[in-house]
Amino acid sequence: MSQHATVALKRTGAKVNRATCADTVYNAIKAGYRLLDGAGDYGLRRAIADGIVKREDLWNTFHARDHYVDPAHRYPPEWWGDDKKVTSPRFPCRRLGPMEELVDLGLAKNIGVSNCQGSILQDILRYSRYEPAVNQVELHPYLTQEPLIKLCKTLGIAITAYSSLGPKATIASKHSKTTAQVLLRWSVQQGLAVIPKSNNHDRLVQNLDVDQFTLGEDEIKAISSLNINLRLNDPAEIDPRMAIFA
Repeated sequence: MSQHATVALKRTGAKVNRATCADTVYNAIKAGYRLLDGAGDYGLRRAIADGIVKREDLWNTFHARDHYVDPAHRYPPEWWGDDKKVTSPRFPCRRLGPMEELVDLGLAKNIGVSNCQGSILQDILRYSRYEPAVNQVELHPYLTQEPLIKLCKTLGIAITAYSSLGPKATIASKHSKTTAQVLLRWSVQQGLAVIPKSNNHDRLVQNLDVDQFTLGEDEIKAISSLNINLRLNDPAEIDPRMAIFA
């Protein structure tokens, strides 16, 4: 998989309307993006119809057998029902049942998980019929997660990093690159996939341009030394019943 294919697009939240999201995804695919987080059908059908890509060229993370909020009614539902109350889905993490059935039917080539720490991954590997191909987790210089990266590499599970554009990087000026590009390069150079958020087309194209320079080992270490185990996304802040990182 090329570096261009491992950098991905993520929509920036419910405030972006469906048409804008569709255009953003379509233009991102046209620019070279192939990994889409939570994209649903936004822009995918048009890109395939126009011959830009084939469906098998794309990865996306919209999958569920049952929804507590109909996607046609409101997407993404996040954690809330229409009653504004938090809805915490209850299912055994150790079983990837519905997604495994997609593989059985030939509708999916690989399946993955998200926000899984080591103990959960070990449980999944013990009980599931198909090993997850990827684990999507929050990962940036303030939350470097080296032990999890090492575990996933040992198990042959790829990591996709989200919330990757947090801290500033003074190294950027040395390379005549933006802070975002340096932080993306920091992830890509570790063999990680990345899903930066942007609906600005110029920045989408700019974010893909991370294979034109290389960070020195000292620079990688300097950025990693910013780690303070800070989570920018912790469901426990919404409801204590969702303290998945407790």
